[in-house]
Amino acid sequence: MADVDPEALADVGYGIFEHLLNKGLRVQKKHLFALVEQGIDFRQEFIEIFRQFTGEYPQLAETLTDRFSKTDTIYDMIRAGEGVTPSKTTQMYWIVQDAPDSLPEAIEDENAGKWLIFLEPDQVDGAWKKVRDATVAGELGISTKISTAKPNPESRDNRKVIYIYTKDWADEADVMRVRTKLKDLGFVDRIGYKRNIETFAGEYAKKGKRVTYYSA
Repeated sequence: MADVDPEALADVGYGIFEHLLNKGLRVQKKHLFALVEQGIDFRQEFIEIFRQFTGEYPQLAETLTDRFSKTDTIYDMIRAGEGVTPSKTTQMYWIVQDAPDSLPEAIEDENAGKWLIFLEPDQVDGAWKKVRDATVAGELGISTKISTAKPNPESRDNRKVIYIYTKDWADEADVMRVRTKLKDLGFVDRIGYKRNIETFAGEYAKKGKRVTYYSA
């Protein structure tokens, strides 16, 4: 890894660590967002999971130490909303929340697809809480994710987007059930549903071309 950009390596390291942190807390029947939003101290859990991360990925842990000087900085940053609140997240492009009993890789299945909700930056935090909490409650699809405040070179404008994934794009009843729930949550404007088939093929909407499979 000697030729790898240290900043890029630190980005990868942080993403892996936050994934392990969320996973480790879930094993303990806890959610990172709940601990942060309720102001609950989880320093001991954080230290133990960072220790495990260091044992499995020593070089990546070193890049995080180089970036943040000490682990307390990372802990305090997370307590302030990093990885929980979209507008306060600058270390990762996305915040992801899987539904109960849903495997993280499920969203990569070619049969999956997602509803897309585009939002102005000042709308994202409240919208994300609604969708995230409904996902955790098992009321939506298999997973959801939202773009964050970290500048993304692939973004075409300054809007943010929430993806709400369903398991099978061909299961129209389930797809529309999720859409109805989103309307119940307040997302009443017409939105589109895109299949992973089009995403994997690199097809994106542009003038004169639509790539959404459903619209409701």
